[in-house]
Amino acid sequence: MAVTADKIFVNLPVKDLNKSMEFFRSIGFEFNAQFTDENAACLVISEHIYAMLLLEQFFGTFTKKEIADATRSTEVILALTADSKEKVDELVNKALAAGGKPSNDPTDHGFMYVWSFQDVDGHLWEVFYMDESAVPQE
Repeated sequence: MAVTADKIFVNLPVKDLNKSMEFFRSIGFEFNAQFTDENAACLVISEHIYAMLLLEQFFGTFTKKEIADATRSTEVILALTADSKEKVDELVNKALAAGGKPSNDPTDHGFMYVWSFQDVDGHLWEVFYMDESAVPQE
């Protein structure tokens, strides 16, 4: 039997919770107040996808490992789909205007268009549109 899950909660350490929340609000995301307090904020990405923004000190209570500095190293790239190339550009441009930093330049593979940014804590976010009808068949 395959393992399945109904929802995903990605946990990300942040230095300043209010600054991180303001960044994500300014690019159009909302937060679930039920799972938000002075140590953590529940960023709603979709009905089944969430990112828990956890103050670094609080994040540290969940692991015995050193917390990576996302401005210097990368452990994960969070990839989000968009409905069109224009929506990719819109989200990334909002992120850059809100204080995010560029990551990779936009790339058009024909069937897929990708652009990425770093949030205010250095986490990498890739936004892409894929025309599944144009995906090369093997």
